[in-house]
Amino acid sequence: MAEHVEGKLLIIGGAEDKKNECKILKQFIQESGGRESRITVLTAATEYPLQVGTEYHALFLELGAKEVQVLDVSDRTQANRPGIEKEFANSTGIFFTGGDQLRITGLLGGTLLGRKLQQMYKQGIIIAGTSAGASVMSDTMIVGGEAGTAKKDTITMAPGLGLLRSVVVDQHFAQRGRTGRLLSAISQNPYVLGVGIDEDTAILVQSDASFSVIGSNTVTVIDASTSTITNVSETTPGQALVLSPVLMHVLSEGFGFDLKNRVSRL
Repeated sequence: MAEHVEGKLLIIGGAEDKKNECKILKQFIQESGGRESRITVLTAATEYPLQVGTEYHALFLELGAKEVQVLDVSDRTQANRPGIEKEFANSTGIFFTGGDQLRITGLLGGTLLGRKLQQMYKQGIIIAGTSAGASVMSDTMIVGGEAGTAKKDTITMAPGLGLLRSVVVDQHFAQRGRTGRLLSAISQNPYVLGVGIDEDTAILVQSDASFSVIGSNTVTVIDASTSTITNVSETTPGQALVLSPVLMHVLSEGFGFDLKNRVSRL
């Protein structure tokens, strides 16, 4: 399998615990260097950058980060301003907030800032994202779609950041009933794995293309690569989807998954 994993990713299904144990965010701090971590929070996804940025700035300092900076990019001119890549060159962890994933790709794609992020990822700097910041990690992302029954042409896809290939990620998964739309997404190319991440749950993806589950709920991996029956090219828009057989893994904390070999593990 051709997964492209060169660094570490922490992909969070949204609504992570910020008040109690904060297990997922503590893991991010630890992976970023613990007491020596220097965190950059990117608020490009949100329409409320001041509010969201202030919240994460205070939280990461409280959880033990050495330094935290918030970088708000509201247009592509800012993302291309000379020297912007130097503003977070010493960061040991990058964190994308939630919001709208198209804002991230639309604002950062092809810019100085976007290229610097790709470079840092290849150097092994951990990149984390929650909610919209999770969806954007893969090379193709879901940007809209109906919950409920799997149907053709009820989802909208777009290019993501491309940090994780041959995978499509969906977030708020169980809480918003998104099994059907993830099936619809992978039916377009059953070679691609579907990964649905519940709220207050995350996957920590390592450079060997394996991940471990962190948090209070579950991660669902859907593999349709061996399917022999599909009507995806024959159905009319809105018609119910046929895709069979489909292998599904439901994993909780303490379990993981090998993306290359498509097997779960302890």
